[in-house]
Amino acid sequence: MIFKDYYKILGLDTNKVNIDEIKIAYREQAKKYHPDVNGGNSSEERFKDINEAYKILSDTTTRKKYDRMWNSHIGKRKNKIAKQSTDKKKTATRGEIFNILFGIEGTDTDNIKINKNRNTRVPIQGEDVETEIPISIYEGFFGQTKKISLRTVKGKMKNFEINIPAGIRDGEKVRLIGQGKPGENGGKNGDLLIRINVAEDRKYKLVGSDIYTDLNISPWEAVLGTKVDVDAIDETIGVYIPQGIETGEEIHIPDKGYKDGKGGRGEFVIRIKIMIPKNISEKERELYRQMKKLSKFNPRDI
Repeated sequence: MIFKDYYKILGLDTNKVNIDEIKIAYREQAKKYHPDVNGGNSSEERFKDINEAYKILSDTTTRKKYDRMWNSHIGKRKNKIAKQSTDKKKTATRGEIFNILFGIEGTDTDNIKINKNRNTRVPIQGEDVETEIPISIYEGFFGQTKKISLRTVKGKMKNFEINIPAGIRDGEKVRLIGQGKPGENGGKNGDLLIRINVAEDRKYKLVGSDIYTDLNISPWEAVLGTKVDVDAIDETIGVYIPQGIETGEEIHIPDKGYKDGKGGRGEFVIRIKIMIPKNISEKERELYRQMKKLSKFNPRDI
């Protein structure tokens, strides 16, 4: 008796494949040998075998049973020299194989056949569709319901309402169940996966779970030190600027950054920029002249 190699029928060389690979192989073979595209009894018979193979291999329980038979008939045979090549061969019927896998008595394939009208095609789930949208750091931090319009696979615009959870990370995806490509033969629709891109803000920059911002200070504030109010993303923080701070130095404030997805928050990082006044009064200019005479500081000696 010749064993039906369902993996080979689907164009697969091995049983070491996952369900997604089986689905892809099935679609390719079904499209290639569909009776509406290829006329003739041989094409219709091949199409029956393809659907039969997918029915068995797409179900976890029946696939496990079949794999034991496959390993016995195909796997071991690959390591042995072919024997009895001239023996009379008998093809296993669909009824015999389904009897082993499903426990159906008898070998009448009419009980489980895929008829010529193809009313019992195997349901195929639709493919997922992926897209991406930008959001602001505020929308990501606080969460928001956002309405967007996307073009469907049929070319029409469709409105979607997306619930963006508070603290969503850059690159994470929101899944809309059943909004992907339609299924075939009664199969479920695929899903719509929306990748979230947290856009850089004029005021804040997101790095991991840390939020960076720039703080401009005057030369005398840098020299003498001061205290300033700085707007974090959700509150105003009083920050002490130490004496002698320089441009490019950073002040790190823990637990005031972006949500880290573990119930905590990253750091709020303040980058210092010392701003030189462009327009000054004559009195201010005179004070700078006096400071030049009094000060022994020379930055080029550092």
